[in-house]
Amino acid sequence: MKIHEYQARELFETEGIPVPKARLCKTPEEAGKTAETIGKPVVVKSQILVAGRGKAGGIKPAQNPSEAFAISKQLLGSIIKGIKVNSVLVVEQVKAQKELYLGFTVDRAKRRIALITSSDGGIDLEELARTKPDRIFRREIDPIVGLHSFEARDAALSIGLVGKTANEFTSICQKVFSIFKKVDADLCESNPLAIDSSTGSLVALDARITLDDNAIFRHPEYRQVDEELSPLEREAQTAGLAFVQLDGDIGIIGNGAGLVMATLDVVAHFGGRPANFLDMGGGSRADEVYKAVKICLEQTNLRAVFLNVLGGITKCDEVALGLVRALKESNAKIPFVVRMVGTNEEEGRKILAENHISYLDSMETAAEEVVKIAKRE
Repeated sequence: MKIHEYQARELFETEGIPVPKARLCKTPEEAGKTAETIGKPVVVKSQILVAGRGKAGGIKPAQNPSEAFAISKQLLGSIIKGIKVNSVLVVEQVKAQKELYLGFTVDRAKRRIALITSSDGGIDLEELARTKPDRIFRREIDPIVGLHSFEARDAALSIGLVGKTANEFTSICQKVFSIFKKVDADLCESNPLAIDSSTGSLVALDARITLDDNAIFRHPEYRQVDEELSPLEREAQTAGLAFVQLDGDIGIIGNGAGLVMATLDVVAHFGGRPANFLDMGGGSRADEVYKAVKICLEQTNLRAVFLNVLGGITKCDEVALGLVRALKESNAKIPFVVRMVGTNEEEGRKILAENHISYLDSMETAAEEVVKIAKRE
């Protein structure tokens, strides 16, 4: 589950990680007064739980309090990517001498925590991994033993930091890891973590945290109300599906969170941009598959959809029936790539073949194919 930037930032600040001056504002008057108190140019950032808010006009610079007032008045109450903006974060502008990336995530395949950092911050990490993989440092951390100081320092040195900056990075790295553990996160990152050109010190210009849904009962303070979800996320929640909107153009549907995450990764590996995370759950029957496909197809930015099913409890013939029903009822002419293996595989493939829907055995081959289709359409 995603939490707001201001909530992630509060955790950073509480842990002692340097962050720019900021305040959460719910009225234009508050925003103007905050900018006046900060006494420098600011950035007004919409607090909505959706990717790509900057490109959608949800993040804007303001040079003075009157601009901060005007921008906040424009943003508050507006709808960005289907979500109403109820608050903005007014943040001091910091001129960066250098932007870095620092983050921790869960590597479920290896049952380890992955420490990831780069000397190229401020850009999409998946794009960086594809175009400049040599610029990314990665180290696997034993979740029982935890992060050692020498591992954090190795990460600093690996991206070219020395002296005072390396020491600051080592300290911040350990503090980010501490937050990661405390809140049961599956992602905790600062992008960018910048060197302030005026002070030469590191400062976290952005904070992003997603929590493990299985541990939400331990952190009830972060449960989001329905108004903070997009219409599709609310619809999926009502249908008992796990759905998160992303900023790409390839729909992703799978059975099981781990499989869906792996599908996102392999699509990104081949240069694709996932439009969503949609887990229809283990043991999905035809009705659940039908609902998942219908919700996925409600997205307006799709160029292709990848349905990836590994049938165990889930039966492939049920998946095929649900898919066929959804496609027959939909007016969307979106190409589908299906990879389907497992229980009742032959029956499922027969149903697909009878309805002129092709399928593949390999997840990698299917991912490569859907990316080609998305780029071609």
